[in-house]
Amino acid sequence: MTRDDRIRPPHGARNTMTGSPAGLFGELFVDSEMAALVDDRATLQGMLDFEAALARAEAEVGVIPQQAVAVIAAQCDAALYDIAAIGKAATLAGNPAIPLVKALTARVAAIDAESAKWVHFGATSQDVIDSGAAQQQRAVGDVLLERASRLAHALAALAKAHRHTPMIGRTFLQQAVPIPFGLKAAQWLDTVVAWHDDFMLYGQSSHQLGGAAGTLASLGDRAPAVQEAFSRIMPSIGAVMTPSHTARARQVRIAAELGILTGHLGKIALDVALMAQTEIAELAEPEAPGKGGSSAMPHKRNPVLCTLILAAAKRMPGLVATMLAAMPQEHERGLGGWHAEWPTMRDLHLTAGSALSQTVALIEGLQVFPDAMRRNLDLTNGLVMAERVSLALADSLGRGPAHHLLEEASRTCVASGRHLRDLLAEDATVSAHLSTADLDALFDPATYRGASDAIIDRILAAYEAEREFMSPHA
Repeated sequence: MTRDDRIRPPHGARNTMTGSPAGLFGELFVDSEMAALVDDRATLQGMLDFEAALARAEAEVGVIPQQAVAVIAAQCDAALYDIAAIGKAATLAGNPAIPLVKALTARVAAIDAESAKWVHFGATSQDVIDSGAAQQQRAVGDVLLERASRLAHALAALAKAHRHTPMIGRTFLQQAVPIPFGLKAAQWLDTVVAWHDDFMLYGQSSHQLGGAAGTLASLGDRAPAVQEAFSRIMPSIGAVMTPSHTARARQVRIAAELGILTGHLGKIALDVALMAQTEIAELAEPEAPGKGGSSAMPHKRNPVLCTLILAAAKRMPGLVATMLAAMPQEHERGLGGWHAEWPTMRDLHLTAGSALSQTVALIEGLQVFPDAMRRNLDLTNGLVMAERVSLALADSLGRGPAHHLLEEASRTCVASGRHLRDLLAEDATVSAHLSTADLDALFDPATYRGASDAIIDRILAAYEAEREFMSPHA
């Protein structure tokens, strides 16, 4: 055995981290459900579904003989074809549609030579590939929406359960003022709800039927009727009557939606990871045997889910940028731009799907520690309530003097290590306007809520309105 033999992957194996959940990296970057929806067999079947639908549409309006439909459709089963052979031929042909159509035609001809004349009649390779992708993306989109629904339900439950759980808000990674943890969860929810609504409108690709240069001229005056029949028969969402061989806004919008979703999931994961640090310990990922360990440090409990979600979020901008870069395409057929979309859209769906699955697992099993949140609120000896006291004193002292008084008291608090409330209780100026009971109330972080309840309620109302359109199985 040569060195090349040792490092060469077996025939048909994917030599990639993200290609298959059965590989060395397991389901770190790809989950098995999503992988099955975008694998080669699913891609091939989508293209064959196009050919069957085309034959039915053309027979319906009298372009091809009705008897040819059953013969053609019977051969539109991906299990009948050698994927590796089609792939090898695609390397020379420039796309997989050309060898697929040849193989389909040969199989039909072996049964009925007359029917073989009508295979792929009037269509072009891009019609096959784009429509096949649309068929595939319909199934992928359904899974993404179902997972987003599950995530929304889990986040809504979290927001409701912790609307009165106080924690410290942090700006620039520093303690700021108290906020309810339920507000943070509601803000996580808000973008998920909006994304679900947007993706139902903009997240589905469309099939394509334009012929050689987008005119369907080969079908003559029956071309419009074929388009109309095809739009009814081809089982894809977002069917359009206008070919878009080089107008790629629809595909790019889908890519952008996937990028927005995954970026937001990254924000959730980053918040959780930061709140799960040893010194903070306000949250923790779900526990499972063997999860989050270290090869060197037995005590470690690493935030594995957060890590993988963030890895996905960091990959997505480059993928979305590729789709944007591919938009300027030459005349009526793209020279490389269209081709760049194929692996990119696949990776976008796989990456977003995996991150969404991991975020569902993270939130559904998230461990919340209100006692640690309360402990962290007290770390600064009441300094986080200085704003509230300053505002209370501003009514009688004026905003400037009140701010200066609290600024000086805060310096003393830090230098002495004493609680800010105790220092203020001893200050004659403060005592003249605020009683001990007033100070106790002002230093209660659970009551410093502002519009928190209104914001939470507003987001939950939006969630309830969208819930009608969310997956009943989530």
